[in-house]
Amino acid sequence: MKAWMIAAFAACFGAGCATHVDPQRIAAPGPAVTFQSNALRPANGEALIGADALQPGDILLSTGNSLTSAGIRLMTTAPVSHAALYLGDGDVAEAVGSGVRLRRLETMVDDEAVVVAFRHPRFQPEQGVPMRDFADRSIGRRYDYVGVMLHAPFSLQRRICELPLLPAPAREGCLRGIATIQLGSGSDERFFCSQFVLEAYRQVGLPMTDADPRWISPADILHMREGDVPSQRANQSLVYLGHLKFRPEPAFPAPPTMLGNVQRF
Repeated sequence: MKAWMIAAFAACFGAGCATHVDPQRIAAPGPAVTFQSNALRPANGEALIGADALQPGDILLSTGNSLTSAGIRLMTTAPVSHAALYLGDGDVAEAVGSGVRLRRLETMVDDEAVVVAFRHPRFQPEQGVPMRDFADRSIGRRYDYVGVMLHAPFSLQRRICELPLLPAPAREGCLRGIATIQLGSGSDERFFCSQFVLEAYRQVGLPMTDADPRWISPADILHMREGDVPSQRANQSLVYLGHLKFRPEPAFPAPPTMLGNVQRF
């Protein structure tokens, strides 16, 4: 076995790392195993974009310099800690500690250390209106503190479900079982950040996953991108648009990039 694969498996076993095995490539040249990736750097430093590249419905994943952001990244072993929705006209909708709110895009970019944009390729322009309507109706809804606190033990226990080479159906079944026990079923009365994003997509008829939104973290949304390995099956891979902001050395460094046959971001 090649040295890079040995190193990747060692890292995966240590932190929990979902993999995808392509049976058609097992006997073919090149890697047959794709590892879940935490890479988030702009490709060749050229993938920086401006606000004019965004469209309503785009998903913004970010990380900040606060201790809360560092704690979330530590628990989820991912380089992002927050998820939000771009609604158009410079408005961002998000669920934060004070509840669901609107924030100007430029304010978000100023406040965060890293902001990266993804797009759902099946999202249609006409769906931007009902998505904004949902966001407007949700303004002021309280933050789901209970859901966030329950995610702490869940983030640790789920690692057993994400061991390398565990088949996707077994991984998903294991995660659903643990999530059902630890987190219960979701609610549309209170939201944390990623739960709000998934519920908004469900409201416009484009559920991103069949998993309960309360089970999904910003890290899980990150792994729904093209070329990565989602822990829970994604109904549609997200397209990487680019970074609105990137600081090479955030306050809390992201975990080392997993090696493997994955697309780099």
